[in-house]
Amino acid sequence: MGALHTNESPLSRTRNVIPVQKKKRGNVLNQEREYIDRLWACTNIIDGLYYRSARSLHIKDNMLSLFYALADGKAHSQKQICEEYLIPKTTLNTIVRECTEKGYTALVRESGSREKGVTLTDSGREYAFSILKPLYAAETAAMERTLQKFPPEFIDALECFSEYLQQEFERNILNQT
Repeated sequence: MGALHTNESPLSRTRNVIPVQKKKRGNVLNQEREYIDRLWACTNIIDGLYYRSARSLHIKDNMLSLFYALADGKAHSQKQICEEYLIPKTTLNTIVRECTEKGYTALVRESGSREKGVTLTDSGREYAFSILKPLYAAETAAMERTLQKFPPEFIDALECFSEYLQQEFERNILNQT
């Protein structure tokens, strides 16, 4: 994360650190590896920014993820939050318990389900918004600037890549027994 404190671009620094293995396909260099390395570097920078922001805002990074999950005002099961935000069950259980003790979250019985959902209380919504407000502002400003340079379809492309990557990981790595 030290690269974010220099005048040097973290992306250019990361690209210089990670060796790109170029394979020739006829006379054309394989650009896919470079694209993947650049995308990997970008996702790590984004992830690091949220982690550092949580620390700067004096909350745990998984609590920040919980606030993002619950910011839509709906109750969500802990299982759903774990799967969507990649938080271990025991970690989320601890975070929910802490937030419930502080009066930020409540467990509510979801209709037709044995499982209880997690939702923000009124004070929890107020607190979560105070945490999320500067992040939303930074995200909005960054998106506005990005959309001045690129069409919104870049998000469709990223979603498509994520879906394909998940399929390939599940087929070739995660489901290997």
